[in-house]
Amino acid sequence: MGIFGRLGLKGFVSIRTVTGPTVLAICSVFLTASGLTGKATGPRVAQDAGQAAAPAKAAPVLGTIKTISAGELTLTSDAGAEVKVSLPAEVKLLRVPPGSKDLKEAVPIQLSELQAGDRILVRGKAGDAASSLVASSIIAMKKSDLTEKQAHERDEWQKHGIGGLVKSTDEAGKITISTTSLAGNKDVTVVVGKSTMVRRYAANSVKFDDAKPSMIAEIHAGDQLRARGTHSADGGEFAADEIVSGSFRNISGTISAVDAGAGTITLTDLATKRPVEIKIAADSQLRKLPEMMAQRIAVRLKGGVPDAGGSATAGAAKPAGTQADAGGRGAGALANPTGAAAGGRTGTGNGGVAGPGGGPGGGGAGARGAAG
Repeated sequence: MGIFGRLGLKGFVSIRTVTGPTVLAICSVFLTASGLTGKATGPRVAQDAGQAAAPAKAAPVLGTIKTISAGELTLTSDAGAEVKVSLPAEVKLLRVPPGSKDLKEAVPIQLSELQAGDRILVRGKAGDAASSLVASSIIAMKKSDLTEKQAHERDEWQKHGIGGLVKSTDEAGKITISTTSLAGNKDVTVVVGKSTMVRRYAANSVKFDDAKPSMIAEIHAGDQLRARGTHSADGGEFAADEIVSGSFRNISGTISAVDAGAGTITLTDLATKRPVEIKIAADSQLRKLPEMMAQRIAVRLKGGVPDAGGSATAGAAKPAGTQADAGGRGAGALANPTGAAAGGRTGTGNGGVAGPGGGPGGGGAGARGAAG
């Protein structure tokens, strides 16, 4: 977890300002205890007044800047709420690189450097209005820094990634997955070491950023898995630096209706022969396969064998764009209604899970897809 994951509870220093009346109250207590004053009524009133004037503390708020103007910004919190943040002249601003776990690399910045899309952690006191804060300090991760980091991560997953369906796992830290490409199926053993980061997608999310720390014991046969690491010389093993896995519903079928206004695609599930309505969300990904690849996949799904030229034989189904996939196995990620954020790589393995995608704060998982 990065520095924002700590919500400011560790690694941040809280500085409390002592007001004049409070100082007076502390002095009066000392004088009374020393027997140097006979009246404590006046100082006690000052102490009560000082306590009443102390600003109410507010919990730190983490989110993304929506708008910013002179002296104020609007923050969309990770919980989905909009928070108005007042920016007094004395507010302290720090910038940290993505992935920071402390303030060792923090550098001061000016208010003019904050922009919409930046990720910030705000600390301060409650404002006069509901859902408002008066900031005392802001720690920011710039959108441009996050975009650069995400682009690098996507490149790493694309260049050094592998994906497939889990066939078996063992206690020795080895996971056998079945990968599929146009060349055919191949089993690969993914080796998990002590330093391997293992994550699992949250039950209600396909976003890479929502994936939780996990362990091999939570990975089961039939799960979709993607790993980033290094292939062995013969390609039979894969030393994983990072693993992400999950269990998802995969649907392949023939499109029967498209409602662009409602954002839905209706298809006939090839497995159950029943109609299924797929909802296309704002961050869903749509991909169209080349005609030859679509024909080969259609033939496979119908139990036929494509010839060398890729034409349909023996019970071929409708080719080209007639196949849709809700997230993995079958005709690839033609439709991904499960909310994967743009920027991920469509998996080319059998139900391969994509690596991290784009977007502030880490981005989504990208489309889950398969070439067969």
